[in-house]
Amino acid sequence: MTHEERCAKMLEAIDKFAFEGEMIDYAPFGNGHINDTFVVNMKEGHRYILQRINHDIFKKPWEQMDNIESICAFLRKKIEAAGGDPLRETMNIVKAYDGKNYYQDSIGSYWSAYLFIEGAATYDLPETPEDFYQSGVGYGRFQKLLADYPAETLYETIAGFHDTPKRFERFKEVVALNPMGRAKEVQAEIDFVLAHEADCHVLHDLNREGKLPLRVTHNDTKLNNIMLDNKTRKALCVIDLGTVMPGFLVNDFGESVRFGAATSVEDEPDLSKMNFSLELFDVFASGFLSECGDIMNDCEFDMLPMGSKIMTFENGMRFLTDYLEGDVYYRIHYPEQNLNRCRTQFKLVRDMEENWDAMHKVISKYRR
Repeated sequence: MTHEERCAKMLEAIDKFAFEGEMIDYAPFGNGHINDTFVVNMKEGHRYILQRINHDIFKKPWEQMDNIESICAFLRKKIEAAGGDPLRETMNIVKAYDGKNYYQDSIGSYWSAYLFIEGAATYDLPETPEDFYQSGVGYGRFQKLLADYPAETLYETIAGFHDTPKRFERFKEVVALNPMGRAKEVQAEIDFVLAHEADCHVLHDLNREGKLPLRVTHNDTKLNNIMLDNKTRKALCVIDLGTVMPGFLVNDFGESVRFGAATSVEDEPDLSKMNFSLELFDVFASGFLSECGDIMNDCEFDMLPMGSKIMTFENGMRFLTDYLEGDVYYRIHYPEQNLNRCRTQFKLVRDMEENWDAMHKVISKYRR
């Protein structure tokens, strides 16, 4: 599609949503891996978020949007009851003129729209430990507010998204096929995955035994999916709810740790710069558990370190799978990016294993 054609589709979508006022312009917003996100500026001062949903990944965008609409309505009631501001503390969908919570354009692309949350910002990396603490507070509060939401009623927006055993089986299939002929050069990384097969089953086995409950989970709890208030620098709103579905609380905790307790960026080629920070793990755990520790059961507390390890391992395995397949899922900006991403994650897993007892001691400090 040419630039002119892309612009035409943007304008088509903008015209179909119930935005107030006359548009001035629009611009790309954020740096997500999956969807295309834009800010739409209006003459009257209103701003909106417009997102083109990647329906190669989200196969049923209408189910994703029904999840988001239902979750946001539930959160609004909780926030209002607590005296909060539902226009800033949760996402608010802007519907299309036909009343739907999405718009499908003339070439089949799906779009969604939201009120822009003013006076707040997201950060790719914490500028201070307090930023990471506040992300823990925000994601912990998200869990607490949704603790009595019936998770089983939500659609699974990406089938098997955090089904680690299935991810492992898929990895083995790709290794056997070796479609790009890359397996030989990454044999050490392949061996690392194979050596951790038993870890893949731990959480799902506990769920089948009735010990680890399904909850409403965000499933992409990086720092840049929580907004911090510009004045107070406190956690304000959890955003990017496209992957909200039933899951394990410990995985949401672990995804934040994977991203925020690392000492370098995800694709750092120099592994000496990438380490697991036990101090930052402590910072996040204290914020997260201050909000939702009282709704968790014993198994969830026990499995917080494992959730951190599994999420880190699973992401590394997914990066390696994508590299072996020819970089078909994650956006890359240079040929070895997925391989670098994989290696940093496996380095973090090794670091966590070396700090295993210390991680459990941290959790014990905040156990309710």
